[in-house]
Amino acid sequence: MNWIEANGASLRYDLSGSGNQTIVLIHEVGGLIESWDETLPAFQQPFRVLRYDQRGFGLSEKTRVITMDGIVADLAALLDALEIPGPVHLAGCAMGAAIALAFAGRSPKRVTRVVAASPATWANADPVASQRRIQDIERGGVRSVEPASLKASYPESMRVLDRARYERFRRRWLGNDPEAMAAILRMSTNPAFDLSQDLARITAPTLVIGCTHDGIRTPEMVAKVAAMIPGARYVEVSSGHFMVVETPELFVELAVPFLKGA
Repeated sequence: MNWIEANGASLRYDLSGSGNQTIVLIHEVGGLIESWDETLPAFQQPFRVLRYDQRGFGLSEKTRVITMDGIVADLAALLDALEIPGPVHLAGCAMGAAIALAFAGRSPKRVTRVVAASPATWANADPVASQRRIQDIERGGVRSVEPASLKASYPESMRVLDRARYERFRRRWLGNDPEAMAAILRMSTNPAFDLSQDLARITAPTLVIGCTHDGIRTPEMVAKVAAMIPGARYVEVSSGHFMVVETPELFVELAVPFLKGA
């Protein structure tokens, strides 16, 4: 692991593997580099792999303000700072998938292929309930919203598959900075949040994955995202909102062949 300054922020990153093509793995809200640990060996075989902690999360610089423009600019600046001109593959889960799609729409020449699981590309929560959740986090920390949040994103039907995996995830998730969590929720639950224009500009082959046990971005919502991306392929699988954590084997089973052009 290492740190680099990009777009005015100190970002922790990990660059591994030795393939001719680079894939960037973009974590979920509340995630970090380690969200991809169980998928990493499968990606390292054919690709050079870049993982990073987004601004506000993991061990990257903390912030009270997060915008999609800023997140996308961070990724572009990170690639530049590491002298990775592209094009690169992108893979993301949940908000990480939305970041991948936004970047692909805004910088199409820098992207080869995209895999997006449960992308969060527009606000779908009740504004009043969202504001209450943000206030709860600010007052009581991340633990104050744990039961309801993880019930929707990591339901019991997925926990029973590997209880130890779930407990590792939960304890790590509870360690998030409340201000950063509140900041990204302000962005993603704002009624004005909508990446539809970015989706329409994507030219890279894109695989969009809907997850049947996702209580936040249902398969029906995700199928609509896929329909807005020119030529995108859509599949529905048995997983939850945080697919790369909940069913990492299934994610790589779908992602690696697609990224290799199969």
